Amino acid sequence: MKHLIIVGAGGMGREIFNFAEHCIGYGSEYDVKGFLDPDEHILDKFNGYPPVLGEENSYSIQKNDVFICSLGEMNLKAKVVNAIKDKGGMFITLIHETAIIQRNVIIGEGCFIQPFTVIGSDVTIGEQCMIQNHTDIGHDCMIGSFCCIDCKVMLVGGIKVGNYVTIHSSAVINHKVTLCDHTTVGALSFVIRSVKEGQTVFGVPATVL
Repeated sequence: MKHLIIVGAGGMGREIFNFAEHCIGYGSEYDVKGFLDPDEHILDKFNGYPPVLGEENSYSIQKNDVFICSLGEMNLKAKVVNAIKDKGGMFITLIHETAIIQRNVIIGEGCFIQPFTVIGSDVTIGEQCMIQNHTDIGHDCMIGSFCCIDCKVMLVGGIKVGNYVTIHSSAVINHKVTLCDHTTVGALSFVIRSVKEGQTVFGVPATVL
């Protein structure tokens, strides 16, 4: 049995803990051991959560420990994830039992696939991505690593998403659009043309901010 440690005990960390109990493999392949967070008192006003075990720099990794990172700022997340990997830590992917995963989908390590997500056939998702609830990823999409795709996003088929991309809630990305590395799409936007590296777009149709 693996013992899952959630990096970050803030709001998303607590969400991951609650979702983890309903993800594939809970109770048979892994349980939840606790959190890593620099604030040892962050959970003091909340009930029903496992303990804060320390912070990522000082925690001594034990046999059968595995990790998932809840941090939403992707550059910080990469720094923390790499620090844990340098100490020998391993990350697992959590897939909620209500998610629909079609044929030939590849999902990298450390990803978190939330409830009622649909991932179409022949999709590739890199490492350390967060795909939030009710998101629909169409066939043949290619998503890089360290991406955050918020709730109720629609990616039509054939989209290419680079690394360190954030797509906010209820955005729609049109067929065969490319979102280059380090781009951001605002909530409720409709993206009809490709977005260059580092750009932020917003609106219907989405334009560069």
